[in-house]
Amino acid sequence: MRLRLDKKVVRAVVALAASALTTTGCILPLPDFGRRPEAAAVSPEPGWRLCPEIAADLLGKAPSGYTFECKTVQVPQNWHKPDDGQTFDIEVMRARATDQRDRIGALMVNPGGPGASGVDLAAYLTLGLPAEITRRFDIVGFDPRGVGRSTPVDCYTDADLDATFASQPDPVTQEEFDEVLALTKKMADGCKAKYGDRLGLFATEQAARDMEAIRLSLGEGKMNYLGYSYGTLLGAVYAQLYPKEIRAMVLDGAVDPLQSSVQSSESQAMGFERAFDNFSAWCAKNKTQCPIDGDARAVVEKLMQEADTNPVGNPDGRKATAGWIFWGVVSSLYTQARWPDLGQALADLQDGKSEAIFALADSYADRDANGQYTNLFDANAAVNCADDGKPASVEDIRRLQSEWRVKYPLFGAPLAVGMLTCSVWPAQRDPYPTGKAEGAPPILVVGTKGDPATPYEQTQKLADMLGVGVVLTWDGEGHTAYPETRCINKHVNDFLINLVVPPPGTVCPPQ
Repeated sequence: MRLRLDKKVVRAVVALAASALTTTGCILPLPDFGRRPEAAAVSPEPGWRLCPEIAADLLGKAPSGYTFECKTVQVPQNWHKPDDGQTFDIEVMRARATDQRDRIGALMVNPGGPGASGVDLAAYLTLGLPAEITRRFDIVGFDPRGVGRSTPVDCYTDADLDATFASQPDPVTQEEFDEVLALTKKMADGCKAKYGDRLGLFATEQAARDMEAIRLSLGEGKMNYLGYSYGTLLGAVYAQLYPKEIRAMVLDGAVDPLQSSVQSSESQAMGFERAFDNFSAWCAKNKTQCPIDGDARAVVEKLMQEADTNPVGNPDGRKATAGWIFWGVVSSLYTQARWPDLGQALADLQDGKSEAIFALADSYADRDANGQYTNLFDANAAVNCADDGKPASVEDIRRLQSEWRVKYPLFGAPLAVGMLTCSVWPAQRDPYPTGKAEGAPPILVVGTKGDPATPYEQTQKLADMLGVGVVLTWDGEGHTAYPETRCINKHVNDFLINLVVPPPGTVCPPQ
């Protein structure tokens, strides 16, 4: 199972939305923009339908001061053969503040994944974005093809996903490795049996072309776009295909499109090792918030070893295997706000209690209390593997597993094993283009120095590939930066509203 790219603000805003909503999401400090006016009774524009129930379901209550409208945009299944009559339905949400003034247009958003819902993000960001942005822009989110409400790829069973997350993240013996390989192949073959040749149609280039169809359906002028994590790759591909249709584009948590899947996995292994080292140093200095007995790295390694023979039980019947522990650790490193949660979860495991580590792991896996998963990882595999023109072979993965175990002791081997998904994926490949966005205006590329999932080193590489990229740096921790601090907000807001590019070399402080 490859590490997915993610946007932490999604779960953060959910956690802040209403005390009645139960969530395992991280809690981030978001500025108080004041109470908005109550929503007025409105009728939807032609082609749209009112859909406040989506925001209410996600947030406990639809935020006041906004209208929520949805529409379905039909797109060709295969943009390389657009006239064959086969279409996908793409679900779009528009959140519009009732106190808008000096409106600029629509701001299209994507949370990453691949596999995360942009419709959900549009609802969440009504609470998360600065008011000066929501007063000038409609927030438009869409579920990319194969995701959520947009002709979803749904071929993994809950039982197989449970088995995947529970499995040994670093299967050392050949027998263990073969068990992981067999499960991975079973799941991939199940997707092929259900979707056949359509599996290859969920590639990033196809989704980028869908974005242009959405822009045209909105009746707006040029594209304004805010993409997080994998959403930066989606935006970069759009910029190459439609450079002259862009007004303002912000890519936060940059993916380097030029790297191979092997390079991407190794980059993440390095990024998560660095983030875990930062967590370990914090833990050593903050024992009241990280009450573990011993060095954090040694504690995790020991707990995972003990789990191989004597895993801690959980009230829901699951056992805290090395796999579940590993994914709990991964989940907590996406934001520094979750470091205390990880510290407490590890301390609880030392005391024979596993609820906290499962809460972290389930948050990452998008698994609810009933053991049901969303289609996040189904879509994640379909998109990643359709994009991957030259996946690593099983033999190469086995070799890299040994090499990376030495270079990246906690995350290297699991990241190598995660590449098995695309190695055995039985679908046609459709790699995205890589090149300059000739004719595009400046594109703001935001990077975080402590980012584990899209390491900071990728930021300049994406900017350079596009040829028009301007880097804004946050000297902080966690995955993605906007809207984290006043400095970041100032520069991103000024860019989106006034098209003002930050001075070269701008670095925003941690706080």
